[in-house]
Amino acid sequence: MPDDGPASATQRRTTVTHAAGATFDTGLRNFFGYRDLGVKAATAGGYTAHVIRAVPGQHASAQWHTHDLEFQFVLVLKGWVKFRYEDIGEVTLQAGDSVYQPPLVKHVEVAHSDDMELVEITAPAEFVTRVVDAPPGQG
Repeated sequence: MPDDGPASATQRRTTVTHAAGATFDTGLRNFFGYRDLGVKAATAGGYTAHVIRAVPGQHASAQWHTHDLEFQFVLVLKGWVKFRYEDIGEVTLQAGDSVYQPPLVKHVEVAHSDDMELVEITAPAEFVTRVVDAPPGQG
């Protein structure tokens, strides 16, 4: 295989993170903690993957929004989370459930359990989130 230079070599490097001693940082939502899984650095920002967990006692602030990205996938690991989507309405996801959210779909997180943990994968790693009006009839 040809060597495409340092950037592509970095992107091809196997990346491992361990749960033991992992830290959760603040991120997009202050009621969640975010654990970086190393994908953003390994793909030079092409993708990100992180574990998101609820901050006990903190609850969603219901704001309809969109994400300007190419790909977003969520897999619930523990607990439950309830979303409302403009196209399919309200859905509750429990451990083992997943959702693919298409680009720019209007959605809002309604509630989550204090023990909720999920994995989210997006492309690209950095994207714009916009607060939007609720879809008609979903105030």
